[in-house]
Amino acid sequence: MRTMKSIGQLEPRIEPQRSQRAQRRRPGTSLIFFVCFVAPVVVSGSLFAQQVSFDRLLRADKEPQNWLTYSGTAFNQRYSTLTQITPANVKNLELQWIWQARSLEKFEATALAVDGVLYTLQGPPVQGTYQVVALDAVTGRVFWTYEYKPAPEAGPCCGRVSRGLSILGDTLFMGTIDGHVLAIDAKTGKVVWNIEAARAVDKYSITHAPLVVKDKIIVGMAGGDRGIRGFISAFDARTGKELWRFYTIPGPGEPGNDTWSGESWRTGGAGVWNSGAYDADANLVYFGTGNPWPDRDGKVRLGDNLYSDSVVALDADTGKLKWHYQFTPHDQMDYDSTQVPILADMPWQGRPRKVMLWANRNGIAYVLDRVTGEFLLGKPFVRVNWMEGFDKNGRPQRVPGKIPTPEGELIMPTVLGATNWAPASYSPKTGLFYVSVWENTGTIAVEGGGRGRQRGVAGTGGTPMGQATLTPNLKKEEEGYGAVRAFDPHTLEKKWEFKMNDITWGGVLTTASDLVFSGGKEGYFFALDARTGELLWKVALGGQVNSGPMSYSVNGKQYVTVAAGNSLFAFALRQ
Repeated sequence: MRTMKSIGQLEPRIEPQRSQRAQRRRPGTSLIFFVCFVAPVVVSGSLFAQQVSFDRLLRADKEPQNWLTYSGTAFNQRYSTLTQITPANVKNLELQWIWQARSLEKFEATALAVDGVLYTLQGPPVQGTYQVVALDAVTGRVFWTYEYKPAPEAGPCCGRVSRGLSILGDTLFMGTIDGHVLAIDAKTGKVVWNIEAARAVDKYSITHAPLVVKDKIIVGMAGGDRGIRGFISAFDARTGKELWRFYTIPGPGEPGNDTWSGESWRTGGAGVWNSGAYDADANLVYFGTGNPWPDRDGKVRLGDNLYSDSVVALDADTGKLKWHYQFTPHDQMDYDSTQVPILADMPWQGRPRKVMLWANRNGIAYVLDRVTGEFLLGKPFVRVNWMEGFDKNGRPQRVPGKIPTPEGELIMPTVLGATNWAPASYSPKTGLFYVSVWENTGTIAVEGGGRGRQRGVAGTGGTPMGQATLTPNLKKEEEGYGAVRAFDPHTLEKKWEFKMNDITWGGVLTTASDLVFSGGKEGYFFALDARTGELLWKVALGGQVNSGPMSYSVNGKQYVTVAAGNSLFAFALRQ
């Protein structure tokens, strides 16, 4: 281990520790490093002064100056109650600082803001290392850097990314693309423990910010395009010991196993690659699951293929399944349901209801009862041609013939979805649901894309991943595009749209001052009027916005941050 240097010198780079066994912090280590860091710098009163208890996480909405989870709170609404930046003055936003990562990989993370300190990470390039950093929230100065090099066999299908960190106490938690979960001291950047949750050689990976519930760190395993059997696990936050595991594909004798023909359940996919949500009253955690495998070859996995393309509600203490809803039964279009669940309390048909809002990759928006799983409402939010309504139980009714065929069949939306992993937002102030969407896109789907492929080899057949096929024979004004759209969750009717010239991978943030922040592939970061969709401000950042923005404040000054290209940008009002 190298000797740490004080702040103001070159920030330290802490060597990665990659043991498969949980590693404990040596007594006194934190105190030594804490003294080194705190002496030169004071941020918002004191540096690293308060521990983030689980009670604070549950009441994160009462701390608008902070951003304590991936989507702000356990409800994932991506809504900030800060009001200093308004529709009237947002035009006066100015860049405050930039942190540039040492990686050209997609930057999909949302930073945490904790009492004047930001924590974020950038995914590793090929054969490279993760960068985890602690930054001064006012100046962007680096307090410490930790680097972790994943195993060379690690390789998720769609980028070596990580979408964020979580925090509990004075410890940060991260998942890695080689299937490890790490606990990192938030004051020093030193590893507390490092466990192998799943083997990279078996094509498991973790790409999302872990979910903190009580004393547990909960993660889901990605790799659904490489023939894994997906699962969600909970680990003890202090030791890294696995406490429970839920397989997203039921085994023999378990309810739902009969929805997989033969032995297809063993390598059926159903990975998890985005963050979950938690309802303390119901004591339930919610995660979306990915596509079944092989992606386009449904003949080798007959049946509905539970619990792929679903939301699962699990008992937070035991991991037992309480309910599920399957968005796309027997999916043959790679319509992963890995969007971030959004929880809201709202009136529904004359009485209060605890609901879940979900704009799905398959082009349908949903409202579910999050306590029981009851289907309340579903409606297309883009042009869709594969389904035509729901039965009385909320099961989508497929249009005959709208499946991959040997000759190729045009199916809308595209294989990459009407929306993808980018997090949506709900504003209790406006009562609207805000989603980044792709409109007028489809895929020529060819049957048998997965047939004969070996486990561990990514691929979908037909249109390659990463390519959105614009639907032919559209009028010029109907060509494919990206947009931010606002919907009334009571009806799922569109209220307004802000149209872009290209598709978007950017997430959405709303504020109590009726602002919407987002961005897109064009490289613009922008602010909209939350009630009308009017463009109020935009700035070119020189790289794609592939992340969800967030907001925090220090000493009464509100900031908005977003990752774009390979940098993190922070904005505040002109002084």
